[in-house]
Amino acid sequence: MKNASGRGWVARAIGLSLLAGAGLWTCALPAAAETALLNVSYDPTRELYREINAAFAEQWKAKTGEAITVRASHGGSGAQARTVIDGVDADVVTLGIPSDIDAIAKLTHKIPDDWRSKLPNTATPYTSTVVFLVRKGNPKGIKDWADLIKPDVKVITPNPKTSAGGRWNFLAAWGYAYNQEKKADAADAFVGQVYKNVPVLDTGARGSTVTFAQRGLGDVLPTWENEAYLVLQEFGADKFDIVSPPSSIYAEPPVALVAANAERKGTTKAAQAYLDFLYTDRAQAIFAKHHYRPIKREAAAPADLAQLPDIKLFKIEDLQGSWDEIQKRNFDAGGLFDRLSRAGR
Repeated sequence: MKNASGRGWVARAIGLSLLAGAGLWTCALPAAAETALLNVSYDPTRELYREINAAFAEQWKAKTGEAITVRASHGGSGAQARTVIDGVDADVVTLGIPSDIDAIAKLTHKIPDDWRSKLPNTATPYTSTVVFLVRKGNPKGIKDWADLIKPDVKVITPNPKTSAGGRWNFLAAWGYAYNQEKKADAADAFVGQVYKNVPVLDTGARGSTVTFAQRGLGDVLPTWENEAYLVLQEFGADKFDIVSPPSSIYAEPPVALVAANAERKGTTKAAQAYLDFLYTDRAQAIFAKHHYRPIKREAAAPADLAQLPDIKLFKIEDLQGSWDEIQKRNFDAGGLFDRLSRAGR
């Protein structure tokens, strides 16, 4: 497995640049008189939060009479968490996996340890899952996770050290294998076989999308459901197919107030309102529009829900325990991913 950084690609469907890499502002700085919030988010949410932020600003103006601007920073979720740990002045974080917010809480104490109890649905306003993006016509016949270990299949997936999408892919493959035999050793070995078929590891999910869709590498891209649909919109449904496996992982991208930063900046009220807005009917409909799974399905347009197929979803916590245990077992120094990497897988 080789490491590589994703390059930016032009999103013709929306006429805006999609930048692959951490710490890149997607909005111009606001006028000094306006309230400004910084949302540090993960890679595939660029399009989503562009619309969410505009809708929130409109609602805030209507309710308070005040102008507000929400800036967004995007990149691999693990790398984004590290920027906040290192001092980026985020008011809120909307990251790809709970362990990244846990890391900020533990290392900076800017987020309370019980952050998951501060918002509904354990601070998860929407969910997602992992599906497969394949070349048109699915020439390698990829239907389920077991097909990813075929010797002639090249798998494109981001580095789980820096990308939440990479970690969800890793855990989804592990959970699939574990559910076959209920043996952890067999699941570990299966993941090793998958990663033997990975020719390159990008730092974030968007980088892997570039590698697969634009550079033309690989046969299958396990990816966030919304990212798969974005590729169809960007590059054309005549070039790729989405394969929904019979079972996949229940992915929970969480959100949190960076309480110490917001208090110091005087933005606590606005930042909390922003997070609360994510649970409103308007935001829930936007999630579904962008191919995320809203927790309030009744708020979404039926046509948007119809594009989210029924998949048997499992929670990795039910198989491996708490997120502390999951992170330590798989992704911390000396964990399963490191052992597989040393073995050349």
